[in-house]
Amino acid sequence: MLPSQTIAVSIACSPSRAYEFIRDPGNLPQWANGLCLSVRPASSDDAAGADWIAETPHGSVGLSFVERNAFGVLDHYVSPSPGVQIYVPLRVLPNQDGCEVIFTLFRQPGMTDQHFASDAAMVRRDLDALKQLLQR
Repeated sequence: MLPSQTIAVSIACSPSRAYEFIRDPGNLPQWANGLCLSVRPASSDDAAGADWIAETPHGSVGLSFVERNAFGVLDHYVSPSPGVQIYVPLRVLPNQDGCEVIFTLFRQPGMTDQHFASDAAMVRRDLDALKQLLQR
């Protein structure tokens, strides 16, 4: 089993608004700039199976979200290279008039303690940026 860390943020906005905002990959550069500087729909020339291509500080990656659902599930797959898919669980849970956004980060094989801690800090910054955007 991969070690993991779950990072959550409470946001004072409706769960449906948070879900729709997060679900739109075009919004990623506004709040997840640790992952994404820009995003575009994938073309036939891009990585097989990816629905979107994100430009990151480390190059292009493929992104694919699970189907739209009524449960707040925004799990997705990140494909940093051909044949590699990293599963990323992401959920929006109702919390009275607001919501909780919950992200589980799995430590990938060969990842150092420092790299895992750095990734967790990046996720925390991204979720804090999401909170600021959605609470405006």
